[in-house]
Amino acid sequence: MTRRAAATLRTVTGLIEHGLVSPEQLPALEKVAARYAVAVTPAVAALIDTSDPHDPIARQYVPSADELVTQPHENADPIGDHAHSPVSGIVHRYPDRVLFKLVHVCAVYCRFCFRREMVGPGKETALSDEAYAGALDYIRTHPEIWEVILTGGDPLMLSARRLKEIMNDLAAIDHVRIIRIHTRVPVADPGRVTDETVAALRVSGATTWVAVHANHPRELTTEARGACARIIDAGIPMVSQSVLLRGVNDDPETLEALMRGFVECRIKPYYLHHGDLAPGTAHLRTTLEEGQKLMQHLRGRVSGLCQPDYVLDIPGGHGKAPVGPQYLSRISEDAEDRYRVADYCGDVHLYPPAE
Repeated sequence: MTRRAAATLRTVTGLIEHGLVSPEQLPALEKVAARYAVAVTPAVAALIDTSDPHDPIARQYVPSADELVTQPHENADPIGDHAHSPVSGIVHRYPDRVLFKLVHVCAVYCRFCFRREMVGPGKETALSDEAYAGALDYIRTHPEIWEVILTGGDPLMLSARRLKEIMNDLAAIDHVRIIRIHTRVPVADPGRVTDETVAALRVSGATTWVAVHANHPRELTTEARGACARIIDAGIPMVSQSVLLRGVNDDPETLEALMRGFVECRIKPYYLHHGDLAPGTAHLRTTLEEGQKLMQHLRGRVSGLCQPDYVLDIPGGHGKAPVGPQYLSRISEDAEDRYRVADYCGDVHLYPPAE
């Protein structure tokens, strides 16, 4: 019988004690844990079906010996953050927005994380005061920056007091109009989303958005939905981010249920990320063709409210590209230019070009 975790599980021994991995896995998983951080919160542990060796929640959070296998094309910085980091804590890849990496700790550590080499125990936990001041100075002196995206790590691991200070510092910069928070906390540790935390997110002078990360409909528990409702009821809009993962959400029914679940929570599906080329994550990645087929299925089966953008972060720091299925092509036939338009069933129709 599985023991209910009373605290976050951070060791392989703890995972064994709670029935999440078998004792025979200890030697291999100790090697994994020595390289990549482990943390499974009580909220997540309670969702794992220990009788299912392929449980989709466990695949996201519980370490696997497959993580010891690194493919030649995998990279410790798979989306090229370093190439666009002018000062510590800032990634300025797109003209009008920056990532502000405040902390390097998370409530949980996802096994597919593209920053898995940069977060967790043994890494710097947060920006130093000097680095924080330098990052703010960079934002102040670049008036093209309209949006600041707080990431890390997970910014909701900060205290409400510290979060409020940061939000006020950013909102005081005239050209910063949008502050976006990227977080896993409402799903992984919903109790951390207190009234004080929500109040800290609201500031004068800038609009706050929150992007929540979930990959399986079972993660949208009553508690997680309540945490998101506290944010939304305070007037803060939410969008979703998900990663397409083999054995987690790479089937039409699961992806449908996840996107519908977001919309039911008043969260607009935003991005479905193709798995990044992070070391030791090949066993969780799908092919692009599989992702495109799933998106084509969604297009025909669920409301437009439920449609995320399927995107690929181009290795080397070249940004995101939409990689969903293509429905339109142009042809010349019988001396007349026309478009070929495919519907969600795959049937092709002709459409005249503009005069």
